Amino acid sequence: MIGITLSVEQIRTAPPEVRRWIEHEVIAALGVAAPAATTPTQASKLTACTSDDIAAVLARIQDLLPAVNVLFELSRPGISMGQPPVMQFRLMDIMHHTRLQNIGQVIECLDTLNRALAEVRKDSAIRFCGYDHEGHCLIAPPTQASIAAVWQEMTSRGLAAAG
Repeated sequence: MIGITLSVEQIRTAPPEVRRWIEHEVIAALGVAAPAATTPTQASKLTACTSDDIAAVLARIQDLLPAVNVLFELSRPGISMGQPPVMQFRLMDIMHHTRLQNIGQVIECLDTLNRALAEVRKDSAIRFCGYDHEGHCLIAPPTQASIAAVWQEMTSRGLAAAG
């Protein structure tokens, strides 16, 4: 076996196909890859959350700062893919932007969001997010828009109170 060490800068500047290969290898080595590829049927089961849903989820997780950070990380524009369309976010990017230690922590936070939404909607089968076999988190486009709206409202209120 041969091992190599790459700096964060080397990985960031690597061609996209190399970064995807590294991402795949890291996720496979950690054994935290998504349970299975998300199929269109699974994607259609992702809940389209309203701003009220997101505010209620936020109220349930407000004491769990990592989960709050992950929630608002999903307010960033993602890549819209598939039919029905889903917003796709790389787990590695979420980990990096939220400064979590590993993908397992990201998945734990996403699972917390799934549980919080299930409690809010009183439906244990409901899904805030899903995963695919490529190391992505998937959410419904209206959910991403609702998270962004809640974030925008919070920052607007914060700026108004500071002014």
